[in-house]
Amino acid sequence: MPIARTAEFAFLFFVVPSVIAWGRIGASPLLLLIPITLGAWLALRRDAAFVGHPFRLPDSSPWLVMLWRFMGVACALAAGVAWWKPSLLFDLIRERPLLWAALMVLYPLLSVLPQEFLFRTFFFHRYRALFGEGAGIVLASALAFGFVHIVFGNWLAVVLSFGGGLIFAASYRANPSLPLVWIEHAVFGNFIFTIGLGRYFTSS
Repeated sequence: MPIARTAEFAFLFFVVPSVIAWGRIGASPLLLLIPITLGAWLALRRDAAFVGHPFRLPDSSPWLVMLWRFMGVACALAAGVAWWKPSLLFDLIRERPLLWAALMVLYPLLSVLPQEFLFRTFFFHRYRALFGEGAGIVLASALAFGFVHIVFGNWLAVVLSFGGGLIFAASYRANPSLPLVWIEHAVFGNFIFTIGLGRYFTSS
């Protein structure tokens, strides 16, 4: 079982994104994310060991921590964009406000939700035998999450996704709730698009 799970882990989170990044698969990453996530969902449905309630919201305890964490990271990112490429700051709102508004709604539903199910709910259950239930699985989830972003062809997407992956994986380990990390990821992701970094997280 560990060998099979290791091979599955390597194939899903390293081989597949590498093949996409090398142009061997021409489909949009989002179009591949959906069937892969559905396959992961079916795998969990057939797994008798998958118990618990990861689809419930936790109590109020994590929300304040999440808020302060977001505010700190958001200020740092906005300041970084203002210093690095000030022309990007809020460019989507200024130039294409309707697209920005559509992204604020569609991105959390079509992209964030399947990502969080795959990289947190599925990942933590499926690969805990490989990485344990502590810091090891948080790091493994973050590394896999960061690496798959090579499909966008730039280092910034990989680095920022690794950092985000650490945040979301740590949140899920402390409070195993899919809605919790979905909301946290959506807030961070929407902010990324708002401050002009969304172009580094798209395939067009």
